[in-house]
Amino acid sequence: MHDWLITWRGGEKVLEAMASLFPDAEIFTLFHQPGAMSPALERRSIHTAFVDRVPGLRARHRQALPLLPFAVKSLKLRGFDLVISSSHCVAKAVPIEPGTPHLSYVHAPLRYMWDRFDDYFGPGRAWLPVRAAARLLRPAFRAWDVQTAQNVDRFVANSQHVARQIAERYGREASVVYPPVEFERFSGLSLEGTGQGGYFLCLGALAPYKRVELAIEAFATLPWPLKIGGSGQHLRRLGALPPNVTLLGQVPDDQLPGLMRGARALIFPGEEDFGLTPLEMQAAGRPVIAFGRGGALETVTAQTGLHFYPQTAEALAQTVRRFVDTWEGSFDPGAARANAERFSMARFLDGLRREVDALVPEARAR
Repeated sequence: MHDWLITWRGGEKVLEAMASLFPDAEIFTLFHQPGAMSPALERRSIHTAFVDRVPGLRARHRQALPLLPFAVKSLKLRGFDLVISSSHCVAKAVPIEPGTPHLSYVHAPLRYMWDRFDDYFGPGRAWLPVRAAARLLRPAFRAWDVQTAQNVDRFVANSQHVARQIAERYGREASVVYPPVEFERFSGLSLEGTGQGGYFLCLGALAPYKRVELAIEAFATLPWPLKIGGSGQHLRRLGALPPNVTLLGQVPDDQLPGLMRGARALIFPGEEDFGLTPLEMQAAGRPVIAFGRGGALETVTAQTGLHFYPQTAEALAQTVRRFVDTWEGSFDPGAARANAERFSMARFLDGLRREVDALVPEARAR
């Protein structure tokens, strides 16, 4: 069970890796945009909720948030030996038959109603009626989120950061299995001559919590070029760009390794629950300048990049200057790649398999 299959991002890559362990597993989701996923997922039997059949709602699925608890409840998962939910919104709340083991891999606990609420529903982030409705519903959503967490047999978090959130919000322990980096995409890249493009790079979905506007504001005060790759609902809010900032749009996957290899560093201004992009950048042999909270504290080390704090354009600009003046010359591309190797596909699959193996006998005994 995955929240929705609409865009190909980090959570969907993790889902694809999970599914590889279970070749005959069916997939349940709220919305599915046919053709948007990898061929490996599109070949699966994919079941959607009633909201997917409402005309126009798939394109505005986040605005349908009040309907999603009802939508997830409408899915019927019967006759299965195991249910794995891949959840950042409501997937972990999917109802299943009593006695069926349920492992929930959590990317974030209902991020729209907890720590990311202001990113999506703060002033200027949504229409006034939507913001008012979200604030009215927020307490009930949180209570429902906590209540449905008790139906999960075993929690697995994508980072220590998320494991702490699960403990604080649900009162449950969670193991940590880090998402995998597609290391083979980068292993053929030479580490010689990396960073020669002269530009800094910012990549990812243009969603509010990614804080791409911080990078734009910072580089408006800096002399170096910044390239931004990605698309999303936040694009129209970025406004006019400084002359040294270029929007690339959605970069094809096969072009990303070369783009990363040529960059001086990745600019990562948002607080992520984990964040695959900084590790992909390190797999390409390049450093990262990241906001110093969340998953970046677990993936970007003192040898592979710098953290900035607080989350302001001024702090980011100061850190970029420090990177250029005192840090860049001592950077070792090999150290970055070695750090990325700690998050391999093999380790992810082994970790998930161990969690499943531990859960199934426990659930059967109960």
